[in-house]
Formats: sequence, C-alpha cells, structure tokens
Amino acid sequence: MSLEEILLGQLGGYILAFARIGAIFVFMPGFGERPVPARFRLFMALAVALALYPATGIEPVTLDAPVAFLGLLALEVTIGLWIGLTARIVMSALQFAGYQIGYVAGLSNALAPTTGQFEGATMVAGALMMAATALIFATDLHHLIIRALLTSYEVFPVGRIMPGDLAAQTVAAVGASFYVGLALSVPFYVMGIVLNVGLGLANRMMPTLPVFFVAGPVLIASGLIVLLAAAPTMLDHHLQELAAWLETFRF
Repeated sequence: MSLEEILLGQLGGYILAFARIGAIFVFMPGFGERPVPARFRLFMALAVALALYPATGIEPVTLDAPVAFLGLLALEVTIGLWIGLTARIVMSALQFAGYQIGYVAGLSNALAPTTGQFEGATMVAGALMMAATALIFATDLHHLIIRALLTSYEVFPVGRIMPGDLAAQTVAAVGASFYVGLALSVPFYVMGIVLNVGLGLANRMMPTLPVFFVAGPVLIASGLIVLLAAAPTMLDHHLQELAAWLETFRF
C-alpha cells in the first residue's frame, strides 16, 4: 500500500469522525449554545475530531467508492444529530421548569403593565438555562461530554444504525425530560397552592380586600425566595440526569 493510499484512508476516517462529532456539537448543551458563534463551534469540532480520531477505532476508509462513503457519512451525521438533539431534549427539562416557575410565581401576568404575558417566565427559564450552561464547565461536565463522544462509537459502531431503538429512546427522552421538569417545579406548585388558598380565605373574610394587587407582590416575592433556596438542588439534580444519560445513551 502506497503512502498516498494510507493518507487518503486516514483522511476518509477523519471525515467520518468529524461528521459525527460536528453534528453533535451543533446541539450539544454547553458547546452548541446560540451565543457561541458557528465559526468557533466549527473549529472546536475540527480540533476535537482530530484529537479523538485515533481513539475512535474508525478504520481507514478509502474514497474509491464515493456512493458507499456518502452512505457512511449520512449515517454518522444522523447519529451525531440524534445524540445532540437528545441531549438538548434532556436539557430542556430545566427550561420547562423555568416556565412553570414563572407562571406559578405570577411573573407572566397578562395584566402586568410593563411586561408581556410570557416575558417573565421566559426570563426565569433563560436564567436557569444560563446557570446550567455555566455549571457544565464549572463542574467539569464537559469532560464527560467529550468522553461520551468516544463512548458513542461503542454504542453506535460506524456504519450501523438502529432506527427503532433511536425512535424509542427519543420518546423516552421526551418523557423523562417532562418528568424531570415537573419534579423540579413541585416546590413552586406547593407554594402556589398554599398562597392562593390563603389569599382566598383572606378574601372570604375580608371581601373588600383587593386580592389581585395583594397577591401579585406576595407571589413574586415568595417565588423568588423559593427559587433562591431551591435553585442549587434543581441545577444539581438536572445536571446529574444529563450526566447519567451521557454515560449510557439510554433511559
């Protein structure tokens, strides 16, 4: 085998590695966030693919059969997109919890004079997502993400795809994300029920009480206090769920 054939084979293998890793970086939490410019994500994917390629176990691929190579390339991109999108689905549990917190705490009141109907809930969800993204790097979870890139080649060998299993795991990811989001919101549901029952009883005993104007500040202040107390546990539990999925790629 000539040197040219060896180099071309290694180039084909590297292209396959970049196809999967680059597709993962499009949606992977932490690396695929919108504030990160697409150019930086591209360079990062190129560098990570080059560093991990020798450990992926990908055999040199000749480019003599372009149709077969394009088929392999499409499979690798599909697997990479599935991994990135599923991780994003898991991450969206925190965003869902943030919206629920905004609704319960009265931050998305349609009658608020200076904010839109959903602006307050969006701010809470965005703040939680920003904190979770920062914690991914502060807690070295990004190391686990990089290790998961190598683990993916053990779970999904090159050239093999299991559409039924991927679809089943996507449905499981949506269900798990919804469950985690609800679990993270439970303290705020309890707070909302207690406060609304108390305000209702106060209104019954004092019919002239302007409940709407009293309830708004009370709900917002209580929601912020509960969020301050519960946020560390919420973020820790959510990141543990993401880490557990990255280790096995299944629920």
